[in-house]
Amino acid sequence: MGLDLYAGIPVNDYTVALQWYERLLGSPPTFIASNTEAVWELAEHRSVFIEHRPGHAGHALHTIFVDDFDTRIAQIADRGLEPTKHETYSNGVRKATYHDPDGNEIGFGGAPSDHNRPA
Repeated sequence: MGLDLYAGIPVNDYTVALQWYERLLGSPPTFIASNTEAVWELAEHRSVFIEHRPGHAGHALHTIFVDDFDTRIAQIADRGLEPTKHETYSNGVRKATYHDPDGNEIGFGGAPSDHNRPA
């Protein structure tokens, strides 16, 4: 069974959001779907997009799990964005949460670091 994901993030100011998500994701969009929608392909058939949808902005909640958690968070910091929240769950899984200018929540999750893994 194949799996595709096309997860949307409504925004109030498309231009501001486009710049913010380029910094968060580390690249320009993979493609521009329309003059109000930009798409980043995170992995084959797995994409997130921003769309100008005033009145709906600020309600998205997405978490992206990555293998390179520490590197990814450091790269995002190098681009000038810091998480609004850091968490480590009882099983050692870590999460860094970011909020875009509209309040949408985008988290990055990762496996326990080597020094936090149970022996």
